[in-house]
Amino acid sequence: MSVSLQKGQKVSLSKDNAGLGKVIVGLGWDEAPRTSGGGLLGALFGGGGGQNIDCDASALLLQDGKLRDKGDIIYYGNLKHASGTVQHMGDNLTGEGDGDDEQIVIDLSSIPAKYDRIVIVVNIYQGVQRKQHFGMIQNAFARIVDQRNNQELCRYNLTEDYSGQLALIFGEVYRHNGEWKFNAIGQGTQDPGLGELTRRYM
Repeated sequence: MSVSLQKGQKVSLSKDNAGLGKVIVGLGWDEAPRTSGGGLLGALFGGGGGQNIDCDASALLLQDGKLRDKGDIIYYGNLKHASGTVQHMGDNLTGEGDGDDEQIVIDLSSIPAKYDRIVIVVNIYQGVQRKQHFGMIQNAFARIVDQRNNQELCRYNLTEDYSGQLALIFGEVYRHNGEWKFNAIGQGTQDPGLGELTRRYM
């Protein structure tokens, strides 16, 4: 049975799931309904005929809580980690439709021992230029699924208002005393791109 998480809550992934190997980190979101009018507000906030919001999910593999190598950033431009243990399943440009919009597969059983946590982040592509922010997104969630049986282990629905935020630190999968756990972080940032976001971990 899936555990529903609140912001700041941690849950063990491996404790009740013996032999847990590959998990799917599924991330989803919907574009909030736009205001019908154009005008100044429409021009500023993408009302009317604005562009679709393109959210990009990424995974950062950290050593002792730090990002040591740009190859440890898994995103649409680097879909698979050199170790083969973390793979991004591809970019979704609109977020339309039900279910996961983007997925990252993590082989917990084979992650090299030097990595202690994998941070899952989402940023809005060209958010500054397009005048888009996470206040224009609704129904955002992160979930962890056991790939062996497609059973959802936990889900974190983001319920806060992230207006003005350009990126979200959804959560992290981390190693603690031999167990893999998930921490629901839900922190919004004003980092305009993935480059700026990753500097938080350097």
